[in-house]
Amino acid sequence: MKREYPEHPIVGVSAVIFVDKSVLLVLRKQEPARGKWSLPGGAVELGESILEALARELQEELSIKIAVGGLVGVFDKIFHDHQNQVQYHYVVVDYWGWLVEGKPTPASDVSEALLVPLDELEEFDVDQELKETIRKAYGAWRKSLDSA
Repeated sequence: MKREYPEHPIVGVSAVIFVDKSVLLVLRKQEPARGKWSLPGGAVELGESILEALARELQEELSIKIAVGGLVGVFDKIFHDHQNQVQYHYVVVDYWGWLVEGKPTPASDVSEALLVPLDELEEFDVDQELKETIRKAYGAWRKSLDSA
Protein backbone atom coordinates (compact mmCIF):
# COMPACT_ATOMS: atom_id res chain seq x y z
CA MET A 1 0.00 0.00 0.00
CA LYS A 2 1.30 3.43 -0.83
CA ARG A 3 2.03 5.62 2.19
CA GLU A 4 1.50 8.99 0.56
CA TYR A 5 -2.13 9.71 -0.37
CA PRO A 6 -3.22 6.24 0.78
CA GLU A 7 -6.62 4.74 0.09
CA HIS A 8 -6.93 3.54 3.70
CA PRO A 9 -5.22 4.36 6.99
CA ILE A 10 -1.97 2.52 7.64
CA VAL A 11 -1.43 0.76 10.97
CA GLY A 12 1.75 1.76 12.74
CA VAL A 13 3.42 0.98 16.03
CA SER A 14 5.86 2.92 18.19
CA ALA A 15 7.39 2.80 21.64
CA VAL A 16 8.08 5.08 24.57
CA ILE A 17 11.38 3.57 25.68
CA PHE A 18 12.81 4.38 29.08
CA VAL A 19 16.52 4.21 29.88
CA ASP A 20 17.15 5.10 33.50
CA LYS A 21 15.40 8.48 33.95
CA SER A 22 15.39 9.34 30.24
CA VAL A 23 13.21 8.63 27.22
CA LEU A 24 14.54 7.64 23.80
CA LEU A 25 13.54 9.91 20.93
CA VAL A 26 14.52 9.72 17.27
CA LEU A 27 14.92 12.39 14.61
CA ARG A 28 12.84 11.35 11.61
CA LYS A 29 14.64 10.99 8.28
CA GLN A 30 11.48 10.34 6.22
CA GLU A 31 8.12 12.02 5.71
CA PRO A 32 5.78 12.58 7.34
CA ALA A 33 7.36 14.88 9.90
CA ARG A 34 10.89 14.62 8.51
CA GLY A 35 13.32 16.50 10.73
CA LYS A 36 11.13 16.26 13.84
CA TRP A 37 11.70 14.34 17.04
CA SER A 38 9.42 11.36 17.50
CA LEU A 39 9.07 7.94 19.06
CA PRO A 40 10.79 5.08 17.24
CA GLY A 41 8.55 2.74 15.27
CA GLY A 42 7.00 2.17 11.89
CA ALA A 43 4.34 0.45 9.83
CA VAL A 44 2.95 -3.02 10.47
CA GLU A 45 3.52 -5.37 7.54
CA LEU A 46 0.94 -7.82 6.24
CA GLY A 47 0.85 -11.00 8.34
CA GLU A 48 2.80 -9.43 11.18
CA SER A 49 1.45 -8.93 14.69
CA ILE A 50 1.76 -5.48 16.26
CA LEU A 51 4.41 -6.64 18.73
CA GLU A 52 6.36 -8.42 15.97
CA ALA A 53 6.27 -5.18 13.96
CA LEU A 54 7.50 -3.20 16.96
CA ALA A 55 10.41 -5.59 17.54
CA ARG A 56 11.34 -5.55 13.83
CA GLU A 57 11.14 -1.76 13.54
CA LEU A 58 13.27 -1.18 16.64
CA GLN A 59 15.85 -3.64 15.35
CA GLU A 60 15.89 -2.07 11.86
CA GLU A 61 15.87 1.57 13.00
CA LEU A 62 18.07 1.41 16.09
CA SER A 63 19.55 -2.11 16.51
CA ILE A 64 17.86 -2.50 19.92
CA LYS A 65 15.49 -4.79 21.76
CA ILE A 66 13.07 -3.71 24.47
CA ALA A 67 10.88 -5.33 27.08
CA VAL A 68 7.31 -4.18 26.51
CA GLY A 69 5.62 -3.02 29.70
CA GLY A 70 2.19 -2.15 28.35
CA LEU A 71 -0.02 -0.22 26.00
CA VAL A 72 0.01 3.59 26.13
CA GLY A 73 -2.79 4.16 23.63
CA VAL A 74 -3.93 4.26 20.02
CA PHE A 75 -3.57 7.54 18.14
CA ASP A 76 -4.52 9.03 14.78
CA LYS A 77 -1.69 10.68 12.86
CA ILE A 78 -3.30 12.51 9.95
CA PHE A 79 -1.32 14.91 7.78
CA HIS A 80 -3.00 17.14 5.19
CA ASP A 81 -1.34 18.80 2.21
CA HIS A 82 -1.74 22.47 1.27
CA GLN A 83 -5.02 21.62 -0.53
CA ASN A 84 -6.36 19.94 2.64
CA GLN A 85 -6.19 16.45 1.09
CA VAL A 86 -5.07 13.61 3.33
CA GLN A 87 -1.43 13.12 2.43
CA TYR A 88 -0.62 10.60 5.20
CA HIS A 89 -2.93 8.75 7.58
CA TYR A 90 -1.62 6.41 10.26
CA VAL A 91 -3.35 4.74 13.17
CA VAL A 92 -0.48 4.24 15.61
CA VAL A 93 -0.43 1.83 18.54
CA ASP A 94 1.98 3.13 21.20
CA TYR A 95 3.58 0.86 23.79
CA TRP A 96 5.94 1.64 26.63
CA GLY A 97 8.92 -0.36 27.73
CA TRP A 98 12.59 -0.29 28.59
CA LEU A 99 15.80 -1.05 26.77
CA VAL A 100 17.13 -4.58 27.33
CA GLU A 101 19.67 -5.03 24.55
CA GLY A 102 21.79 -2.90 22.26
CA LYS A 103 22.92 0.69 22.05
CA PRO A 104 20.55 2.90 20.02
CA THR A 105 22.30 3.33 16.67
CA PRO A 106 20.38 5.21 13.95
CA ALA A 107 19.77 3.35 10.71
CA SER A 108 17.08 3.26 8.01
CA ASP A 109 14.40 5.84 8.88
CA VAL A 110 16.08 7.90 11.60
CA SER A 111 19.03 10.25 11.45
CA GLU A 112 19.66 10.62 15.19
CA ALA A 113 18.71 8.96 18.47
CA LEU A 114 18.74 10.91 21.71
CA LEU A 115 18.09 10.10 25.36
CA VAL A 116 16.14 13.04 26.77
CA PRO A 117 16.10 13.29 30.56
CA LEU A 118 12.48 13.20 31.72
CA ASP A 119 12.99 16.31 33.82
CA GLU A 120 14.02 18.21 30.65
CA LEU A 121 11.13 17.01 28.48
CA GLU A 122 9.02 20.15 28.92
CA GLU A 123 11.76 22.30 27.38
CA PHE A 124 12.46 19.85 24.55
CA ASP A 125 11.22 20.65 21.02
CA VAL A 126 8.39 18.11 20.62
CA ASP A 127 4.66 18.67 20.32
CA GLN A 128 2.34 18.60 23.29
CA GLU A 129 0.65 15.35 22.22
CA LEU A 130 4.00 13.53 22.32
CA LYS A 131 4.81 15.00 25.74
CA GLU A 132 1.44 13.81 27.06
CA THR A 133 2.03 10.31 25.62
CA ILE A 134 5.42 10.14 27.32
CA ARG A 135 3.98 11.36 30.63
CA LYS A 136 1.20 8.76 30.44
CA ALA A 137 3.73 6.01 29.71
CA TYR A 138 5.96 7.21 32.54
CA GLY A 139 3.04 7.03 34.96
CA ALA A 140 2.34 3.44 33.92
CA TRP A 141 6.02 2.54 34.23
CA ARG A 142 6.27 4.08 37.73
CA LYS A 143 3.09 2.28 38.79
CA SER A 144 4.52 -1.03 37.59
CA LEU A 145 7.74 -0.43 39.55
CA ASP A 146 5.82 0.48 42.71
CA SER A 147 3.72 -2.69 42.54
CA ALA A 148 6.69 -4.98 41.87
